[in-house]
Amino acid sequence: PFFQNAWSALKVGRLNMDVPISLAILLAAGMSLFETLNGGAHAYFDAALSLTFFLLIGRYLDHRTRGAARSAAKELSALEAHTAEKLTGGQVKTVDITTLRIGDEVLIATGVRLPVDGILQSANALSDRSFLTGESDAQALQRGASVHAGEINLGAPFRVKATAVAEDTTLRRFVALVETAENARNRYTALADRAARIYAPAVHLLAFFAFVGWLAYDGDIRHAVNVAIAVLIITCPCALGLAVPAVSSAAIGKLYAMGFLVKSGTALERLAETETVVFDKTGTLTLPHTTVALGDLSAADKSVALALAQASRHPVSLAVAIALHGIIAADVKDIVEVPGKGVEGRWNGQRVRFGSAAWLNQEFEGTALVIGARVHPIGQAETLRPGVAALVSTLRDAGYRLKILSGDRAGAVDAVARDLAIADVGSEITAEQKHAILLEMAGSGRTVAMVGDGLNDAASMAVAHASIAPSSALDATRNAADVVVLRESFENVAKIFQIARMTTHLSRQNFAIAAGYNLIAVPIALAGFATPLLAALAMSASSLTVLLNAMRVRWVR
Repeated sequence: PFFQNAWSALKVGRLNMDVPISLAILLAAGMSLFETLNGGAHAYFDAALSLTFFLLIGRYLDHRTRGAARSAAKELSALEAHTAEKLTGGQVKTVDITTLRIGDEVLIATGVRLPVDGILQSANALSDRSFLTGESDAQALQRGASVHAGEINLGAPFRVKATAVAEDTTLRRFVALVETAENARNRYTALADRAARIYAPAVHLLAFFAFVGWLAYDGDIRHAVNVAIAVLIITCPCALGLAVPAVSSAAIGKLYAMGFLVKSGTALERLAETETVVFDKTGTLTLPHTTVALGDLSAADKSVALALAQASRHPVSLAVAIALHGIIAADVKDIVEVPGKGVEGRWNGQRVRFGSAAWLNQEFEGTALVIGARVHPIGQAETLRPGVAALVSTLRDAGYRLKILSGDRAGAVDAVARDLAIADVGSEITAEQKHAILLEMAGSGRTVAMVGDGLNDAASMAVAHASIAPSSALDATRNAADVVVLRESFENVAKIFQIARMTTHLSRQNFAIAAGYNLIAVPIALAGFATPLLAALAMSASSLTVLLNAMRVRWVR
């Protein structure tokens, strides 16, 4: 791997850490063979082996820190439909979406994703647009409403007139945003790489000057080459190559034991630089499922509510069905669902309805059960994720700025913000708006960590300086995240930031150890007093010191 990376750098006229490493290995082996054949007093075989051994430890540790995460953009692309039901002259024909044009009319069957952006032509529709808003609640739409590629039809089949197709759809623009953000993050330069830009040229210049100086001093080319090799081996960046991987590997192992999966090699470094933490609400600060309060319903009323709730897949209906687990459903006749509004039927000769208060002509907001003339409000509540209050309090005390950006309605977002005492709040924000806000924050010099779980968070998380997702997040969002929280509770999430800062601190300490070692060892090598054995021992000692210092991250409380 050293030779391959060194050759790749040299082909484009660059120097990296692997160039002096490869040169040291080749010269040490070549000169050792020459000295052996010519009866020389010293050979560098042991030094070359020690050098390779410690460097391979560094490469292995670095490899462990770089998880092979799939691209979030690829996950989002999987949401695209590949065929569509095109309406032509009253006939339905299945066509490839690449053949669709603006103005074409498309039939969207129940449970099918929209292949185009368009205008709803049917009287009403029920759509899941969580990838745009982040909210799992179905959206009731009326004729003339705008719909987007990637939404799912949750109600009866409806017709859409295409206004954007192929690369111009909202979904494709969303995928492009994520791809751009991922590419930008991949260009982030790690601490060790930045150090290598200075270190590699300096090592070569030192070895070159040692060779030229000794050749000019005593004219012995063999001695000059030996001194130059000793300088190369002593300055060879074993400790520098181990400085970051050793600490990162220890930190990632500790975090995994605590229930956090770190997926990016530079994640901890970027988290350590974070000043602002932005939270999504639904599924992140709150648990992903809705809870309901049924109040003082009688046993008969509960059985009617269950019968109506079981007839719908709406999230509130599902929550009611879960809350009434163990109840026997009433024998409700003629059940009909009005998409996006509610469910109605007949029981014991009277009309029974369960749905939105507005549909039931009630003045309050929310959901209600109506049996004959009796109205029973059904309370809805979001439950804060366990540990969220402790996380927010710890981050605030540590000096982080906190912000909530959510696609949910203002009332729901404000209620959670009040509970957590977060003043900076944005509600009813689309995925593209959220992405734009994160870009603006980055442009103003604020380093932001995004914590989210929905499809609408994927682009924002990819463009954020660092990102965290719960394990309940959708695939695309987990893949965009740097860290995945494997447990439901967020109680220890603040430890990620603490350990990230400790990791960067120890990495810089390791650079200081490597520099201090070089300040002592390099003059000895330049003076010609470093035998191959001494060079190998000194280089090994510095590497072991760096490894032991890296282990301190495991002792963090």
